[in-house]
Amino acid sequence: MTPLLIVLLPFVGLLLPILLARQSHTAATVGALLPTTLSLGLLLSMAGDVFAGETFVAFWPWIETLGLNLSFRVDGLGMLFAILILGIGTLVVLYAHYYLSDDDPRGRFFGALLAFMGAMLGVVLSENVLLLAFFWEITSLSSFLLIAYWTHVPLARQGARMALAITGMGGLLLFAGMLLIGHIVGSYELSAILASASRIQSHALYLPALLLVLMGAFTKSAQFPFHFWLPNAMTAPTPVSAYLHSATMVKAGVFLLARMHPALSGTPEWFFLVTGAGLVTLTFAAYVALFKHDLKGLLAYSTISHLGLITTLFGFGTPMAALVGVFHIMNHAAFKASLFMSVGIVDHEAGTRDMRILGGLRHAMPITMTLATLGAAAMAGIPGFNGFLSKEMFFYESWKLPFLEQDWIVPVIVTVAGLLSMAYSVRLVIDTFFGEVGQTPAKPHDPPFGMWMPVAVLVTICVVIGVYPAAGEPLLNAAAMATIGGALPQGYDHIALWHGFNAAVVMSLIAIFGGAAFFTLRFKLFALAERYWPDLYGKRVFEGLVNRVVDATRATTVALDNGSLQRYIMLLIAVTVVAGAIPFFLFDFAPGNLPRTALEPVTLVIFGIFAAACIGVVVYHKQRLVALSILSVVGLSVSLFFVKFSAPDLALTQLSVEVVTIMLLLLALYVLPKETPSEGGFSLRKVRDGVLSTIAGLGTGWMSYMVMTRPQDSISMTHLEKAYYPVGGGKNVVNVTLVDIRGFDTMGEVSVLAMAGLGIYALLANVNPAFIEGVKSKVQDRFPVMLTSATRPLMSMILIVAVYIFFRGHYLPGGGFIAGLVATVALIIQYMASGQDWSNERMPINFRTMAVIGVLIAVASGASGLLVGKPFMTMLVPLFGEPGIGMAVFFDLGVFLGVVGGMMVILSNLGALNRSDTTYDSDAYRKETNPWKP
Repeated sequence: MTPLLIVLLPFVGLLLPILLARQSHTAATVGALLPTTLSLGLLLSMAGDVFAGETFVAFWPWIETLGLNLSFRVDGLGMLFAILILGIGTLVVLYAHYYLSDDDPRGRFFGALLAFMGAMLGVVLSENVLLLAFFWEITSLSSFLLIAYWTHVPLARQGARMALAITGMGGLLLFAGMLLIGHIVGSYELSAILASASRIQSHALYLPALLLVLMGAFTKSAQFPFHFWLPNAMTAPTPVSAYLHSATMVKAGVFLLARMHPALSGTPEWFFLVTGAGLVTLTFAAYVALFKHDLKGLLAYSTISHLGLITTLFGFGTPMAALVGVFHIMNHAAFKASLFMSVGIVDHEAGTRDMRILGGLRHAMPITMTLATLGAAAMAGIPGFNGFLSKEMFFYESWKLPFLEQDWIVPVIVTVAGLLSMAYSVRLVIDTFFGEVGQTPAKPHDPPFGMWMPVAVLVTICVVIGVYPAAGEPLLNAAAMATIGGALPQGYDHIALWHGFNAAVVMSLIAIFGGAAFFTLRFKLFALAERYWPDLYGKRVFEGLVNRVVDATRATTVALDNGSLQRYIMLLIAVTVVAGAIPFFLFDFAPGNLPRTALEPVTLVIFGIFAAACIGVVVYHKQRLVALSILSVVGLSVSLFFVKFSAPDLALTQLSVEVVTIMLLLLALYVLPKETPSEGGFSLRKVRDGVLSTIAGLGTGWMSYMVMTRPQDSISMTHLEKAYYPVGGGKNVVNVTLVDIRGFDTMGEVSVLAMAGLGIYALLANVNPAFIEGVKSKVQDRFPVMLTSATRPLMSMILIVAVYIFFRGHYLPGGGFIAGLVATVALIIQYMASGQDWSNERMPINFRTMAVIGVLIAVASGASGLLVGKPFMTMLVPLFGEPGIGMAVFFDLGVFLGVVGGMMVILSNLGALNRSDTTYDSDAYRKETNPWKP
């Protein structure tokens, strides 16, 4: 239960800062700290066992037929990332308290931050890879809200959309890759996947699965050529940059590489793809970082470069390289988060991040200068800091690579990257804090203690690990073992400060002194870059691709969308006919040999009425009210067919839906002319439509006849067995299927209905009926006395029937859905008979709220089984013994409220267009635009 609470606490707690922000800024900060620290405390309570090599797996069945379970995994790797997420998250919340201005909506900021925090915890602690992919997408959505937090800044909105487009696309590809891996292994649980490396790597789908997973990792961790979204996301507030773009979100990609390392690594495909992408990103981003005049821009590209370093290490595929990769994840999170916060302090207090304006801040901001210098030294890999240790080990591992004959290529590349890292680290410090004092927009000074204290904590970690690496070894070793998938690498004992004079030392010396020398040439390099490639930006390429896609879709839309409803229907039916005809040509056209049901006079009469009504609709289709009246006969005939063939539940549903639908159409007809405009005489288009409709009708009829006359294995007996005691706890197989066996489908349908109602409400909320073409004045009309007198007592009778149908549904024909439709009929009759105003005065019900409450009740009743270890949508919950409490009645109640609320929102808002207190232009309806134009 503890892993589930660790993940859920930020999601549940995000309401606290939103509510407390109304009280004070401090209250909002405390509200954000409370769930963060509670979750961190629960996590640390498991640390001792995890460091000892234990792996905790918490499992709750969910949708087992799809392989999706609510399962979480706390091992060394998950523990490391969860500590980074919650530990740095706590410091970021404290930092943001001082960074945000009084005008910034703090509740919204902390709420989005906690949502992102919970999503990241879900990613790193998921045992089920489908659940991991689900949380992965939530990180993209919540990061979008954080990056676009300053909605008044156009660049922030653009950067958020770009990040969402790139990482969202990668998330979809990752989901596809996880589906392939689960298909190969036969399970979506990590325990099974990580133990099936040979099976996965020998499978024909290994390469497609690998490519899809890597696309998810590369897009999230901003690997070349998907790197450009990260610098453009720097328009977010600095707390967001410090958290998302150094310690958490961008680390999700390298986490995925580490998590899947035991299952996917060790092949030439893995080595060349991952190592190649990492080396290009490492070097390219380090070079670009040197040319960035914006402090956050420099840190953004340095982050991309270090992510490339980590990716390269995992790409090597050796156990020791994987350990070093995990070590650098720890180190990078500490020094990069501290640097982002330091840069945020400079921007906050000096009013700018442009290094061409800044300078000489060491006198005005000595504390900030000290902290930033120490963080930059760790980033550059100076001895005595944590970055030096992992960089040295990286240099050393670059000489011991599989699948590569020229063993000098990679060491040369990583040395150049180290040189560039030193150069941009020196520039960050020198051009900001030394030299001549710049003319900054604000008078710079050190911030209050609460703002620089989180930076000091992170810098202290950099120094402590740099001089005493044993302090971080328990966490490192546990995470490395989970990444490697076994024991620690042979020959590894502990992190040493000195490994003797070797090639790695020489590479470090070249990087440090060469980087310092390279820094002195920066102005000449700036001039060359400005001269030869001033417009070389990934953003331009992305925007160009987006514009081309938009142009292509616009051209397609223009070609298909000409405003003709008849054409749209024709295309829809034509595509359906083609898709339905394919099986005919692939197989055969012959019907089966099952005996035909004998025709009876009653059936013939019903069929005759049905056919005559269908023909009548076609004949009188121009007279809309007449056509609608005849169409109601078609629906009634279908209900009688259901009664004839012993389907009372379907008959009740069909009849209820028919009544509600006819009312809906009647309300819609009010804002339409009485007759459909004439289409003229003979035309080829009519011939086309007639031929197409004939083919569609005959094809559908013949397909139905083939299905009904061919023998097939039926699942009806299985449903009967499951519906009865003790599985479903009922006797009506239809209702038990809807609320238990296929309850997840029903919950989705009710949710869709509620959302549709809310959507229609949003569309019609601001519609003025006076401007609807074709609406006649009803100001002087009175509601018929006989109609109002008859419908008011009828309402009570219909509602009693609805209650009766509701409670009998689990054992006899009925249920929440049918009862909801019947209750809707009772309520909407009052609106039609007595008017909107009269009904609202006597029935002050917020149907939007009712629809939402109904969905929540349905979800809660379905989730009740999880509390006792049963699968989701288990309707017999053994809380007080067997057979348990039947949650189906609560689920049916949610369905009932969802149906009534959703339908009444739709019907009452359409009815609002029929209000009698609105004046109209008498000439507004004389001429109608033809909606049937070819």
